Amino acid sequence: MPATMSSPQNPPPTAMVPAPLSSPATLMSGDGYRESLRRLRPVVYVDGQRIESVADAPSLQPGINALAFTYDFARDAAVAPLALATQTSRGKLVNRMLHVNESAGDLLNKLEAVRLLCQETGCAQRYLAHDALNALAQVSARLDDAKGTTEHRARFTDYLAHVQDQDLSLGIAMTDAKGDRSQRPHQQANPDTYVHVVERSARGIVISGTKAIVTGAPYMHEFLVMPSRNMTEADADFAVCCAVPVDAPGITIVARPAGRPGEKLEHGSALFSRRYGQSTGVVIFDRVFVPWERVFYAGDWAHSGVLTYSYATHHRHSCIGARAGFGDLLIGAGALMCEANGFDPGQTSSLREPMVELIKITEGFFACGVAASVYGTADAHSGSFMPEPVFSNIGKLLLATQIYDMHRLAHEVSGGLIVALPGPEEDHNPATAATLSEVLRANPAVPYDKRIEVARFVEDLTASYQGGWYSVISLHGGGSPAAMKQEIWRQYPVGNKVDLVERLLDRGVLAPTEDAGRAITRNRQPGRCCDTGCTVPGQAVMVDLPPPHKPGTGG
Repeated sequence: MPATMSSPQNPPPTAMVPAPLSSPATLMSGDGYRESLRRLRPVVYVDGQRIESVADAPSLQPGINALAFTYDFARDAAVAPLALATQTSRGKLVNRMLHVNESAGDLLNKLEAVRLLCQETGCAQRYLAHDALNALAQVSARLDDAKGTTEHRARFTDYLAHVQDQDLSLGIAMTDAKGDRSQRPHQQANPDTYVHVVERSARGIVISGTKAIVTGAPYMHEFLVMPSRNMTEADADFAVCCAVPVDAPGITIVARPAGRPGEKLEHGSALFSRRYGQSTGVVIFDRVFVPWERVFYAGDWAHSGVLTYSYATHHRHSCIGARAGFGDLLIGAGALMCEANGFDPGQTSSLREPMVELIKITEGFFACGVAASVYGTADAHSGSFMPEPVFSNIGKLLLATQIYDMHRLAHEVSGGLIVALPGPEEDHNPATAATLSEVLRANPAVPYDKRIEVARFVEDLTASYQGGWYSVISLHGGGSPAAMKQEIWRQYPVGNKVDLVERLLDRGVLAPTEDAGRAITRNRQPGRCCDTGCTVPGQAVMVDLPPPHKPGTGG
C-alpha cells in the first residue's frame, strides 16, 4: 500500500514552513469536533427522518469520522509542516484547511496535505473551506480597491480570525437549485431557486432561496453562502455572499446518508465506506437574517464572476490532491489483489500494464497540480496566492474524465472475484464457510480471509453505491468538464503559439494593433506577451521547494 502520514520512510517536507510567529490558534481534536456538533441544533432531515443530534446519528457517522480525522491530523506532530500554516498577517499558526495562501509553497503544501487526508478518508471535504476563504480574500480586496474603501477587507479579516481561532468547519453553499437553466436568476418563475436578498435594514439582510449541493452540510459549523455564477445588473439581489451558522432560524437541511453506514456492520463488504463517507445536502433558506458583519457583499453583481472563478480555480486545484489520494487507494488495493490472486505484476505483463496505466493516470493529473502550485502567482489585489489556472483546470479535467478508467483498471487487475464473491454472511455459515475458504484461496501465502477482504475493499471503492458516487462527484465536483474546457481555452496563450509558428515561417508577427481582428492571436498569456516574458530565460521559477519525494507517497 502507499506510504501514509506515519511512515518513517516518508517524513513530511519541512523546508517550506516558517517558524510560528506566536502560539497557534485553537486546534480542536476529533472528539472536540464531535462535541462541538452537539452544541448546535440544525434542522436536518435524512431519509425522511428528523435528526435530533447530528453528532450521534448513525446515518451521518462516516462523514463525521472523515471530518474528525482532519482535526486529529492537524494535531499530529509528524505531519505538522503540511497540516499547519503560519498566517503571517495574524501571527498565528492555523489549520492548513483554513489558511489563506501566502506563497506558491503554501499551494504545494496544501495539495500534499489534501492528498494525505484523502488517502485515509477517500474525500476529506474540509478543503472546500480553504478554497472558499482564499477566493473570498481575493474578492474582498477587489471590492475595496474598486470602491476606495477598507470595509470589505476588514470584514473578511474579522471573519477569517473567527474561523481560524475556533477551528471551524465550513459548508460551502454555492451551487443554487437554478430552476430553468435557460433563464438567468432574475428571470426564474420561482426566485427561490437561487439564494437572494429579500430584505435590507440597518441591522443586516434577510435571504431566501435554495442551495442544491452542499458538501457535508449536516455536520458543518457554518455555511459560507456564495453566488454560483456571474451576474448581470438585473440579478443584483442574487449577488450575495455571507456567512451563517448551520442552525440559524429559517435554515432546513435535507441530506443524504454519508457513505454506507451500518451496512452489514459486523461482517460486511463496506469495509471502507461504512467508516468514511460524505453526506451532501440541499439547504433551504427561508427568510434567514444575516447581520452586516457577516455580509461580505450584497448587490455587487459585477464581482460575482470574480468570486466564482477564483473559487473554482482553487477548488479544482484541491480536487487534484483529493483524487490522487483516492488513486493511491486503488493502486495499493490493485497490487494486493494481484498478490492475493497469485500473480506478480512485475512478472506478468497483462497485469503490469494496467497497473502502470493506473499509476500514470494518478501521478499525471497530480503533476498538473504540482505545476499549478509552482507557477502560482500572487493576486494583484489581496496578495494571496492563486494556483496557475491552466494547469489546475487540466489536472481536474484529467481526473474527472479518467475516474472511470481508474475504476476499470482496478477491476482489470483484480478479476471478477470482487463482485462474484459470495456474500459476507457465507463467511460464517457452517455449511459453506470451510469449503469456500479452501476453493477460493489462490496464493498459498495469502489466507482466504485476506484475499476476500481486499476484494471487498475494491468492490466498495469501485463497484458499489459508494463507488458510483465517487465517479459522479469526480466528474462534476468543482464544475463540469465543459466548464473546465472553456476555462482552459480562455486562459491558454494560443496567441503566443501562433506568434511562434509565424516567426518560424518567416512571416513575421502582426503588431497588436494590426491583429485586432484576429481573435485567436489576442489570447495571450498575461505577462508573456513577448519573446522572454517577464523573466530572463534560464532562471529558476521557484526556490525553497521541499525535498524530492517518491511519486505517490503524498509526502
